Amino acid sequence: MGRLATRMSVLAWIVSLAIGAFILGFLIFAESIDDETPVADRESADGIVVLTGGKSRIAQGLILLAQGKGKRLLITGVYPSTKRRTLKKITPRHKTLFECCIDIDHGAQDTIGNAQAVRDWARARNFKSVIVVTSSYHMLRSLVELRRALPGLKLVAHPVAPKNFRIDAWWAYPGTMRLLLSEYLKLIPAVARFCVSELGRRIAAASAMGYVAESARPRG
Repeated sequence: MGRLATRMSVLAWIVSLAIGAFILGFLIFAESIDDETPVADRESADGIVVLTGGKSRIAQGLILLAQGKGKRLLITGVYPSTKRRTLKKITPRHKTLFECCIDIDHGAQDTIGNAQAVRDWARARNFKSVIVVTSSYHMLRSLVELRRALPGLKLVAHPVAPKNFRIDAWWAYPGTMRLLLSEYLKLIPAVARFCVSELGRRIAAASAMGYVAESARPRG
């Protein structure tokens, strides 16, 4: 009976610790989202990528492209039924840019797909840096997935604050709190995937260095 009580006590302690870590992580995540001027307002890159999910994201990407912040713009995750002419109509001020400098990806269905599309697009053009345009609450997960897909790519965040998104007092708005919690629950496995991928990459690099060192060792 004593042994069972000890085990239950340890289990309760572990569960409490996990819950505490979850809540603390969520609070840190929520407080990390702000409305400061994006770095992209002061920094250029080889390309610009927009992860779709709202018209304001595309508009921000087009503004950056018009300002010369990047050579080309990729809009990824566009619905298959949404054609180039439709995007021109909703952004009439920049419709000429669609003729020269904009690529559209219809294949991505989630953030992982977005990251893969950006990876292929950047590699095909030998881009070393990109400005990432997406919603402020979605930015961290996007950067994690992009870093996992293409570790050497420099990422410059340009978050867009959605309408009716009250980050200044998120705890007082049920809709904002639900959105943040949903995003946080998606962020946790994204971070786990990144850590596993990074660990595998480092092990492979260390193994390769060890093989080279062993090959270079004098024989006999």
